[in-house]
Amino acid sequence: MRSVVKVAKTVREAIDNALDELNLSESDVKIEVLEEPSKGLFGLLGAKDAVVRVTVVNDPIEIVENFLSKILLSMRIKGTVMAKRENNIINVEIMNINSSDMGIIIGKRGNTLDAIQYLLSLSINRNREDYIKVILDVKGYRKKREETLIKLANRMAEKSKLSKKPIKLEPMNPYERRIIHSALQNVSGVSTYSEGEEPYRRVIIQAK
Repeated sequence: MRSVVKVAKTVREAIDNALDELNLSESDVKIEVLEEPSKGLFGLLGAKDAVVRVTVVNDPIEIVENFLSKILLSMRIKGTVMAKRENNIINVEIMNINSSDMGIIIGKRGNTLDAIQYLLSLSINRNREDYIKVILDVKGYRKKREETLIKLANRMAEKSKLSKKPIKLEPMNPYERRIIHSALQNVSGVSTYSEGEEPYRRVIIQAK
């Protein structure tokens, strides 16, 4: 197991320095105070800093990569898993995958990709105090899909304004509906709302 030893004026500062270096939270590590700080005589002579050892016991990156690799293996799909953590968000990318397998992973309207992302989130957030968000992508699919949806939203908004009639979009998952709403929230002359029940809930673009 990985561990680091840090020296600082206080125990708290030493722990924080170790967590920053490991890019982990306290729930992911074991903390040992090797030496308590002391001010020494008159605050000068014999003063000692705090010394702590912080050992990794639960690495979310490792959990996500191992869990996703097992899912790919069970689906008989070859690909490389890369995960990167930024604060409380883990971005996971499936690389080196062929077009056929990519379609299987994504599924209809991204439903399979979302389902796997949900399983990854469950795998790392079980018994955690601090929630970590997982974003799963494959060869930049989500970014491309977002760009496509934004273009669709703007095109349908113009169509609604010209026709003065509401435009019903195809059913979308909550993530994609949020993209549509966000893209048009500051566009004058139209408003958006969702109607219907899952999985057939859709966005309506209404000219004002």
